[in-house]
Amino acid sequence: MRIDELVVGPLATNCYVLSCEETGEAIILDPGAEEDKIKQLVTELSLQPVTLVLTHGHSDHMAAAAVLKREYAIPLALHGDDIETMKRSVADAPLWGLGTVEYPEVDVLLAAGDSIDFGKISGRVLHTPGHTRGGISLLFERVVFSGDTLFALSIGRTDFFGGDMDTLLRSIRRELFTLPGETIVYCGHGPSTSIATEKDQNPFLNGYF
Repeated sequence: MRIDELVVGPLATNCYVLSCEETGEAIILDPGAEEDKIKQLVTELSLQPVTLVLTHGHSDHMAAAAVLKREYAIPLALHGDDIETMKRSVADAPLWGLGTVEYPEVDVLLAAGDSIDFGKISGRVLHTPGHTRGGISLLFERVVFSGDTLFALSIGRTDFFGGDMDTLLRSIRRELFTLPGETIVYCGHGPSTSIATEKDQNPFLNGYF
């Protein structure tokens, strides 16, 4: 699996384009803004997007989703518990410097254990609520995309609608920290990390596990 990362929007969101190197099929994960930058990458790599996936419904992770849905005529997937989160976040988008964000219709309601497939690549949905009610992480063989659940030496905020600190910590403990230590964590903002590093060094989790 090829992983291309674009930092987009005023909140420096990590948008990931994941592609199968054999077939050219791809998914676009968290298209938070700057759709032209995302489209340019897709064109340069001659990719065929098949699905848009959101780790959660905050506007800084989906502001370009509606445009890209139309551009590529592909479905949008989001956990069912985050529909209300996305509605509220779209309304609040101007407060975060994102301007007016078009609400994208969701085609696929994700749940824990669902598969995300493109080309010969298959990933699995982990339900990791706490930052939002419907937050997910995507697990592939040796990598996990954690959205805003877990960051390098930090964790997601829980002071927004649907956030809850105990739920977030439980998600990290049960869904992420049970993964092998060498698993690479690609985060919703900031640099990547590893499960082992976060277990050993994350100051927000030190002593909790």
